[in-house]
Amino acid sequence: MLFDRVKPLDAILATAEKKGLHRTLGAFQLTMLGIGAVIGTGIFVLTSEAAQKAGPGMLFSFIVAGFVCAVAALCYSELASMVPVSGSAYTYTYAVVGELLAWMVGWALILEYAVGASAVAVGWSNHAVGLLKGLGINFPAALSNADALMAKAQLAFGAAPSADLTTALQVGGWVNLPAIIISGLVTWLLIIGTTESARVNAVLVAIKILALTLFIILTIPVMNAENFKPFLPTGGAGVFGAAASIFFAYVGFDAVSTAAEETKNPQRNVPIGLIASLSVCTIFYLLVASGAIGAIGAQPEMTAGVSLAPGSAEMAGRCASVVASGAIEPLVCSKEALVHVLDTIGWHKVGRLVGLAAVLALPSVVLMMMFGQTRVFFTMARDGLLPAKLASVHPRYRTPHVVTMVTGVGATIAAAFLPVGKLADYSNSGTLFAFLMVAVSVMVLRVINPGRHRPFRMPLVWIIAPLAIVGCLGLYISLPLTAILVLPGWGIIGLLVYFFYSRSRSYVGRGMMHGADEEEDIAPPVPGTL
Repeated sequence: MLFDRVKPLDAILATAEKKGLHRTLGAFQLTMLGIGAVIGTGIFVLTSEAAQKAGPGMLFSFIVAGFVCAVAALCYSELASMVPVSGSAYTYTYAVVGELLAWMVGWALILEYAVGASAVAVGWSNHAVGLLKGLGINFPAALSNADALMAKAQLAFGAAPSADLTTALQVGGWVNLPAIIISGLVTWLLIIGTTESARVNAVLVAIKILALTLFIILTIPVMNAENFKPFLPTGGAGVFGAAASIFFAYVGFDAVSTAAEETKNPQRNVPIGLIASLSVCTIFYLLVASGAIGAIGAQPEMTAGVSLAPGSAEMAGRCASVVASGAIEPLVCSKEALVHVLDTIGWHKVGRLVGLAAVLALPSVVLMMMFGQTRVFFTMARDGLLPAKLASVHPRYRTPHVVTMVTGVGATIAAAFLPVGKLADYSNSGTLFAFLMVAVSVMVLRVINPGRHRPFRMPLVWIIAPLAIVGCLGLYISLPLTAILVLPGWGIIGLLVYFFYSRSRSYVGRGMMHGADEEEDIAPPVPGTL
């Protein structure tokens, strides 16, 4: 039977207790962890991507994406308080609907975290290059993006030649060197580990909040109502398409539940951390987006009445042509949207400070993304579904160095050649599947185990959980076609790995509900490596 391997909740809790991680995090640290993981590339970079898809209507997109995340957060809160162990959606699915779907969720989380880390690395690169330019240092375009490479690939696969593609070939780059550098540095930091990184993360969160607050204070007073017209230039489809991309701006709050096994009093602190971090981020997003639109406008670039795809070679070529003509760069073309807005309205020095804040803070988001994946890998290896050596611990640094290196190499390759918008969409496809399975697990568990103690009991479960499922499906089908296809393609690879390797080695399948005591290689990373 394909769906007969369910790991009992009691066995999961027993395994975590026996091989668990040291509990050191409280509600405040979890909230800071959530805000630190959420506020990053999404608001600093994807504002321009969203504007290209929906124009000023991206305000609705933030609300739609935030609502889906809110109902998913409630589902996460109930399960995380009941099952305070490492592994996030993978562990919850294993306990409720079985090993096969749990494997697929874990496999999707790999897509979320690794590709998400790549997207943030590209966002950091854009701000770093912009900051250097503000200091009078022009970083070579050939080494700061891969627009020319994308244009050449499109032409090779039969795309019709156009002026925009020709411009992208002439002025675009071939590889994103800064993104490679930051991915490599974060990988190294995760390998050597640091017990003080949670405190550093709290400082970086404060820097990001301060920068966004300053942006809001300077842009809201100069808002012009005319910049919001037309409000929906691409209609409802554009709003939902932007919401599907903007969803990446909220991704990260599930990292709070991933750290549940390292949390003091998780039954109380995990729900607080999840909901508080999501609420703070939503308020900031709406205020920042309103300030950006009202200050300089946010109308998309169009061709024959259709908006160009953000991140495409055509879009890169169009933006290069607009700038070359002497016109002010539109918001939709900027790779450092908030800095560009402040520059345009005359706050050049403050804009540089906001860019500096992004350069300082975004690496912490890359770190959190990679950290989340190592935790998922660690838990899957603890269940026998991945090789124990993959989660082996460095003898000196006491961190899972092998899986960290694998993650780092994959994230670095993706960041080197793909634009931030496409990476964000690919990551979203895996995230939405994981969130959907969490909502399903909540409902199934209410039916099969209604009497189990729920420290956080989600209200209106038969309304909220179905809303989460419908919302995730709606955002998924609103993604670009290539992003929609990434999930089943990645899933097929995962199924091959599962049936040819993992299924026969599963501890649950071999009747070892508590894991394998002899697998001493599967040891927890050093506590506090956040």
